[in-house]
Amino acid sequence: MTEQVILFDTTLRDGEQALAASLSVNAKLQIATALESLGIDIIEAGFPVSSPGDFDSVQQIARTVKHSRVCALARAVEADIDAAGQALRVADQFRIHTFISTSDIHVQSKLKRSFTDVLTMATGAIKHARRYTDDVEFSCEDAGRTPPDNLCRMVEAAINAGATTVNIPDTVGYTTPSEFGGIITDLFNRVPNIHKAIISVHCHDDLGLSVANSIAALEAGARQVEGTINGLGERAGNAALEEIMMILKTRQDRLGLHCRADASKLYRTSQQVAKLCNTPVQVNKAIVGANAFSHSSGIHQDGVLKSQNTYEIMTPESVGVPRNTLNMTSRSGRHVIKHRLGELGYHDHHYDLDGLYQRFLALADKKGQVFDYDLEALLFIQNQQTEGHYQLRQLHVQAGSNHFATASVELQIGEQIVTEAATGNGPVDSVYRAIERATGQPLNIQSFDIAAKGGGHDALGQVDITAEFNGRVFHGMGLSTDIIEAAAEARLYVHNLIWRQQQIDQQKQQQQGKEAV
Repeated sequence: MTEQVILFDTTLRDGEQALAASLSVNAKLQIATALESLGIDIIEAGFPVSSPGDFDSVQQIARTVKHSRVCALARAVEADIDAAGQALRVADQFRIHTFISTSDIHVQSKLKRSFTDVLTMATGAIKHARRYTDDVEFSCEDAGRTPPDNLCRMVEAAINAGATTVNIPDTVGYTTPSEFGGIITDLFNRVPNIHKAIISVHCHDDLGLSVANSIAALEAGARQVEGTINGLGERAGNAALEEIMMILKTRQDRLGLHCRADASKLYRTSQQVAKLCNTPVQVNKAIVGANAFSHSSGIHQDGVLKSQNTYEIMTPESVGVPRNTLNMTSRSGRHVIKHRLGELGYHDHHYDLDGLYQRFLALADKKGQVFDYDLEALLFIQNQQTEGHYQLRQLHVQAGSNHFATASVELQIGEQIVTEAATGNGPVDSVYRAIERATGQPLNIQSFDIAAKGGGHDALGQVDITAEFNGRVFHGMGLSTDIIEAAAEARLYVHNLIWRQQQIDQQKQQQQGKEAV
């Protein structure tokens, strides 16, 4: 008989705050539904008090996700907790996660308070959060460097105040596995009411020990583990949940623990997060890296051919590494697309079939054959669409090795059709200058990356850019067999994000004006 480990994913909060550009609401919703499909128990959707955009995204995720519990972060401050409660109240069930620092260096240098003051703030915050929900998590920030006596006092007080989950974070990735496991053991031995709450752990990877520390804590009695997909997060990142999931599955005989997540969806979820967050997965990344199941050594290849488990302790299929065997053409009907997406793990609510099918036909006419990775790429770009205030209608470019490039673009901007032309140092530069004239929004392009999605000369090209506008950084992407068109779509995606952010800012100003009256 094995015990269940609760999986708490903070990709949308701790992971997102470490990105160069904030995610759009649509991107966050796509990640949240992927996490729900994966079987994550708790999804920490964001930090509602931090911005109107974050409040909106948490609220929409809370309204959409039904099979995972949605959680929001709040400092031990009533205004933070109220914002979290308001954002989450649209959900059937939800969790408020409040925290405060407990280590001496944080209490004295950052908070400039006594530990007794911090203890009072923590218990007050927990009680305030209980007004909104009976599912309250409390975190002892920098627990790994907190004196044991103070940590025991804080955990006992938090449980007495109503916390149902108490999180012990190694916030700065300082501890070693035996040390961190010892902290958890000490709490179970010394805190008299510890059986009334679930003990959780949240480990960072500054010394590369986040997953090892998490497993040591689970062996010592913790029953919730926090992390992110692909290990995204502050500084060196968080514990990678895909690694923890496969450790629990592969070494269940030793650990006696399990989780309810569906590991066969790990690879797809990892790829979605990597694309939406514009953070490629390193090739030698455990579980989901491109080389995780590849064998170069002749000895290894010989062994795997004779018996797969000679050099593979898990199969590619167990984590959902795709085997692209089906190709489709322009003669394929909607039912084929729907059926294939179902086999890939996507459900009807993940996409608009009519819109996706039109994009599929256009690609099939260009390529002849469409493969699974093409289909997923089309689905991804469709789900990435924002309100579409800016849309590309036509694009024409002339370029030569000894001449400036000239581009003309026709955009639909709201209800208007706008046409502009410009010259530049190359085709992309000329297109971007024309779009800048049409939109009236000069962007500072900070990065421009091109990647092929699939194989062959007719592979889809994906362009990812990060751009700064009025002090904010945005991530845009475009996908097309024509790389110039993909570049244009990436820029227009950024303009759509800017437009949406402006709508949020206007709504906030209007609300503030009403409150002032």
